[in-house]
Amino acid sequence: MGSITSPSSSAPPPEKFPRSSLVSVPVSTKKSEPGYGIYAVFSYKEHLDDCNVSCVMGCYDPSTNTWRHEYLVPGMIENCVLKGFAMVSVGTSIYIIGGSVYNVEVRSQVLRYNVVTKEWSTCVPLSTPRHNFACSVCDNKIYVAGGQSTLDGAMGVSTVEVYDVLLDKWTPLPCMSTVRYKCVGVTWQGKFHVIGGFTGNKMPFMDRCSAEVYDVANEKWNHVRGMWQLDIPPNQIVVIDDKLISSGDCLNVWKGQIETYDQDLNLWYPLRGSMRKNLSSSSCSSNGGQTSEPLERICLTMAAIGSYLYFMAGYRVAGDQSSCCTMSMVHRFDTSAMNNQWETFELVQVEGERELCSHCCVAQLP
Repeated sequence: MGSITSPSSSAPPPEKFPRSSLVSVPVSTKKSEPGYGIYAVFSYKEHLDDCNVSCVMGCYDPSTNTWRHEYLVPGMIENCVLKGFAMVSVGTSIYIIGGSVYNVEVRSQVLRYNVVTKEWSTCVPLSTPRHNFACSVCDNKIYVAGGQSTLDGAMGVSTVEVYDVLLDKWTPLPCMSTVRYKCVGVTWQGKFHVIGGFTGNKMPFMDRCSAEVYDVANEKWNHVRGMWQLDIPPNQIVVIDDKLISSGDCLNVWKGQIETYDQDLNLWYPLRGSMRKNLSSSSCSSNGGQTSEPLERICLTMAAIGSYLYFMAGYRVAGDQSSCCTMSMVHRFDTSAMNNQWETFELVQVEGERELCSHCCVAQLP
């Protein structure tokens, strides 16, 4: 594992760094889950028409309702954004795996970020470059499956590999029964699930609605028909209290409610009290006052901590192209409460445009 030089935590941020992102606002009086941070990678630019783009790691602290930015993601081509990668955590380390740089390359690189030392390092790369793939952690090992290995071809891959964080080693596993890309990976009941996605088979609808499940203990794949039930791939799936949770698909990331999976009936149904038409307000607060500027959501990702589901949303305020700001809003849903399950924290304004590059992950804070 190779190290990458990082600036010290006291060093000033780079010129294009979103300086205004660290803002503290009143947090809910409800009990928050301490000791965890929600990490995400954002593309950042000062103006909507700006060509200068940076990839920045951000961290949200649920206990204080505070955003802070860590560092620029290292090894990036200047003014290029990384997309389609996987971001997972093991202990106090975050791994950024694979991904693609638009019109440049599909990457096999694996980066590790230590949330304690604030240092980056490089790990052994993937055996197969891939983006838009399934990824999840099971028994402190990172599993990846499917995805696309080239920029110019729509066909995906069926290959699978697992990473041992202690040995810094990738090991190939048996392939899935079909190619899958834009699929979602989640660990549930001790098994690695690869759900939905686009496939290359002659009966695509049946495959897109299915899932492939890798039994880690027995080292074999099983096929579950109809587990997703939609032709459109899922957006994100997490686990709370041993239940699979989804809130949307690739075309509609928020479907107006949170859904959970019933394994016996093989169907998804709405969580009680979760229905909400949208996750934005009709106006936003700026400089202590109200404005009627509409909010256009440009990103949404979901994280599970304890019994809470956190929805990290970013909204672009419509206005002059010469300047822009992103309004960051966090919504929280308490799956254990009987009423008043939804809570929305105050808006935080970020100068410039901040757009999500991939889904977030949760890591232990030091």
